Amino acid sequence: MEDRIVFTEERAASWIENRKNLALHITDAGEADALLSASLKELEGLISYLTGPSTAAVAESMRLLSDAALTVRRKTYGDRVFFRGLIEFTNYCKNGCYYCGIGRDQRDVTRYRLSDEEILSCCRLGEKLGYRSYVLQGGEDPYYTDDRMCALIGKIRKEFPGAAITLSLGEKEHDSYVKYFEAGANRYLLRHETADPAHYGKLHPTEMSLSHRKSCLYDLKSIGYQVGAGFMAGSPYQTPATLAEDFVFLQELKPEMVGIGPFIPSAGTRFESEPAGTLELTLMMLAITRLLLPKVLLPSTTALGTIDPTGREKGFAYGANVVMPNLSPVRVRADYKLYDNKICTGDDAEDCFVCLNNRIRKSGNDPDYSRGDHADFRPEIKENI
Repeated sequence: MEDRIVFTEERAASWIENRKNLALHITDAGEADALLSASLKELEGLISYLTGPSTAAVAESMRLLSDAALTVRRKTYGDRVFFRGLIEFTNYCKNGCYYCGIGRDQRDVTRYRLSDEEILSCCRLGEKLGYRSYVLQGGEDPYYTDDRMCALIGKIRKEFPGAAITLSLGEKEHDSYVKYFEAGANRYLLRHETADPAHYGKLHPTEMSLSHRKSCLYDLKSIGYQVGAGFMAGSPYQTPATLAEDFVFLQELKPEMVGIGPFIPSAGTRFESEPAGTLELTLMMLAITRLLLPKVLLPSTTALGTIDPTGREKGFAYGANVVMPNLSPVRVRADYKLYDNKICTGDDAEDCFVCLNNRIRKSGNDPDYSRGDHADFRPEIKENI
């Protein structure tokens, strides 16, 4: 890699203001891609500056980032914060990712699978609360063959024909993704975790590869899903250079959604003693994502709320516009433990609904329970609904 560009307070302010103005005034998508994109070395320089010693100048740059990201978000989505009802339906997983609390090597996990009827009951509760978007999230569980998964998707689609169905099931083959799409799934979340191959190898076992994960994301795009990628802020061995590579990859992929939350260590994993990612780094990553991908759907995650009592509200101020309250039965919530001290594991879905609504309104935003599609979504072209 070439030497990074050295950023100063003035250069950071200029970079932020320039991309804000471009995002506000460009209307053609191709033109936006060309003018908003940032190079590897300038992104590394910006991130190095912002993550360097804390000074008044850096604090001012963060304030400018917040202002710019919020302004850009409002151009497309206003103050709406979209709800997705999360259903964590299985915590079995065949993978041994080194950071994950439900990986195959975690011996103290109580494993579970929700029945189809339990999953449908979660959707019914979500419909009662007003949700029109459901996320089925689980480990890479071999029990869920394509036939089982398609049957489940079909049941949800039949009972909730107008709802968006999002899957987060990990890496599959192209034909499996096609089958899920044809059964009625609309969106797919698959965080790439890092776009740097060497960094990826430090976070995952040898049988997993970044090239395959990227291939899955491009397969999903080609099929017609609204696609979500993303990464952990502050994961072990992460550097400004690897973060810069994440943004370059996101610019190439152009996902409709990007999930960014802080790394939080999980007991029993090889990273259990590593420090968590910080609030400031996560907010920074959210804001830069919003400036590079102005129309992206950007969650303010439960993990962000776990490391800071008002973390989700702060996420909204840095460009986020999605929340994913949990619809899973309370009895299994503590068993879907991706990381330690996860919030809301003891709250039922209606409590979460009321709490999040209040938090969103107090932050000056408006809860939105619609499907919450990407601004450029065209159902007649992109999706089978």
